[in-house]
Amino acid sequence: MMESNNCAMLVSLVEPNSCPLGVQLVNCQRTNKTSDSSDLVELARAVQKADEFTKANAGSKLKVIADQIRHLQNQARKVLEEAKRNASLHHAACNLVKRPGTMYYLYERESGQSYLSILSPQEWGSACPHNFLGAYRLEYDQSWTPITEIENRDQENALIDKIFTTQQAITSSSSTAEILGFKQISNKTLISDVTGEEDS
Repeated sequence: MMESNNCAMLVSLVEPNSCPLGVQLVNCQRTNKTSDSSDLVELARAVQKADEFTKANAGSKLKVIADQIRHLQNQARKVLEEAKRNASLHHAACNLVKRPGTMYYLYERESGQSYLSILSPQEWGSACPHNFLGAYRLEYDQSWTPITEIENRDQENALIDKIFTTQQAITSSSSTAEILGFKQISNKTLISDVTGEEDS
């Protein structure tokens, strides 16, 4: 009996109305179903189960959002690190006009000055005069790619070129109407649709 009372406190039941829509009922007890304690217990369990599912669904969605936030934070950190590296390389001393697609090698003098050269440590051999810091390729968007990431960058560029070439082939072989999803119709058909006259 105590269990049913506790469950009844957790369950919201519909208030009875002796005069629905302005019509007086003869006997409210006969029109309203009388529930026993077991029904209230079952109803309370259903409400509790629904609450648990609601919390679980909200928790899973919040986890997805948290994962996306962490991913965006990592992406932002990577962008800032690349920007810092690009700025540092662009401000390094260089006596040459830097050209995209060319590999440059970063060295550091005893004075602490860093400079770019087109000579690799292998080309210098044992006569390399300064400390070698790294090798970078200047891209056409003026960004720098470390030598260890060039292969991945080339694969990404090849994929982009392939997509762009495929898109160009589609647009060059199709009319604007076909690209936009419109059907081609003849002038006679268009005139017939407008005037309502059929071509004999």
